[in-house]
Amino acid sequence: MTNDPIVEFCPVARALNLVGDRWSLLIVRDAFDGICRFKDFQKSLGVARNILSDRLKKLVESEILETRAASDGTAYQEYVLTSKGTSLFTLIVAFRQWGETYLFSGNEPHSVLVEAQTQKPIPLMQVANEQGNILLPSEAYVKKVI
Repeated sequence: MTNDPIVEFCPVARALNLVGDRWSLLIVRDAFDGICRFKDFQKSLGVARNILSDRLKKLVESEILETRAASDGTAYQEYVLTSKGTSLFTLIVAFRQWGETYLFSGNEPHSVLVEAQTQKPIPLMQVANEQGNILLPSEAYVKKVI
């Protein structure tokens, strides 16, 4: 728990405290892409070893990643997503889709997330109510803790 009322009562602030820095989210992204070894994270991200080591440690301590013996029998360890880490998939997809929509020009090439079975792009994520109706921001609000 924290003494900061913004962090204490706000789920967004708590999540940002944990995974809100650039490197942590990119590590999670790479883990979804199958990267699991320190050297491969470092090669993919181009991040300094000390920063990568720190972020991996924090992600393991917060149970987003876990370590296990290397699958190839070598002395190395691998970092794999836990169920808590896997549940960040929707967040990564939302960031990806927002970036695709607003940060690339119409003819600029970029990676695309596709469904494995059909090879078709994943439809745009949207917030829906219990009946499946799409909600606009004006149709929802946060009930604040007093």
